[in-house]
Amino acid sequence: MSAERSGATSTAPKSQGSAARGYPRAVTWIGGVDGFLRLLDQTALPEKVVYRDCRDPREVWDAIRTLCVRGAPAIGIAAAYGVVLVTAQRRHAEPQRCIDEVCDYLATARPTAVNLFYALDRMRRLGRRCLGESRPFEKLREALLAEADAIFKEDLAMCRAIGETGAALIRDGFGILTHCNAGALATSDYGTALSCLFVAAEQGRRFHVFVDETRPLLQGARLTTWELQQRGIPCTLICDSAAATIMRSGRVQMVVTGADRIAANGDTANKIGTYGLAVLAEAHGIPFYVAAPSSTFDFDITSGDAIPIEQRDPEEVTRGFGRVIAPAGIRVENPAFDVTPAKRIRGIITEVGLIEPVDRETITKRLRGHPSGPETAEGQGTSP
Repeated sequence: MSAERSGATSTAPKSQGSAARGYPRAVTWIGGVDGFLRLLDQTALPEKVVYRDCRDPREVWDAIRTLCVRGAPAIGIAAAYGVVLVTAQRRHAEPQRCIDEVCDYLATARPTAVNLFYALDRMRRLGRRCLGESRPFEKLREALLAEADAIFKEDLAMCRAIGETGAALIRDGFGILTHCNAGALATSDYGTALSCLFVAAEQGRRFHVFVDETRPLLQGARLTTWELQQRGIPCTLICDSAAATIMRSGRVQMVVTGADRIAANGDTANKIGTYGLAVLAEAHGIPFYVAAPSSTFDFDITSGDAIPIEQRDPEEVTRGFGRVIAPAGIRVENPAFDVTPAKRIRGIITEVGLIEPVDRETITKRLRGHPSGPETAEGQGTSP
């Protein structure tokens, strides 16, 4: 583990976002093809800002699984750099076999976030293309690093564009409720749901954010409030179970969350508790928005019923942050995500604009022609 707020430099792309303003970045590649991956350890926030350096794909897998790095886009970026790491270790092995094996391995870290599979598929296909062209091994390594950097830069641009789209929905005096963490910590920079808030604040709008704590791992309490404080955006932390009362009070004019996977029809998987917020928002006449890049859409899945939902360790519930809070032997169900039906979503905020209404036809029209979009009007695409 590196020192807090390490001063090391990186060849990874720069932006005018978090890094340029002195905010820690979630994912950074340090050095050239023989470099390593530096991750902001989000399990230590908000108490400490510490980094975890990964020089082996197994360390990347563990960082994803243990939520050291989290958020669908950030997971995909970290995995792409994890593929680069394997080429430094196996110079004399069969290159394509190594790439395929590490991609298969990293894909087992978490099952729900589609960006993980999208990024790994890009790395796998690039490896095959390079080897088909008989490129020397060193050129292959350089190409893999360039592809991982491209995934990073594309996400950065998408997040900023999402912010521009979403900021247009925010008015002075709004109360905005959000869930989990969909900020710079969950992406290359800016974030998805929080990017809308960051850009609106940059444009001079004044609003207040209500942050769900997000049980059982408290990503809202630990991470979202921290990011909002860093940027001077007024916010109030609330218990998840207080959301209905806050809505009823008239202090919420908009709900916006991120997404980990969106089916072809617009059904959306996000952190557990999101579905309940959508139902509450509808009951109180409050628009519910999802903010996500086009790479989060999975056109091989026709509806949310087919989205795999990760079940996590019961001890996250019974021994929250190391403290026993339930009797021994109690049965636990701990899904990491739930699925919000498209009909309960007012609009999906993407880098190519607002998708409204949320249905298969509108999604297909909006995303047709994009790299991760559908290949046909019927919404059938390639595997992510």
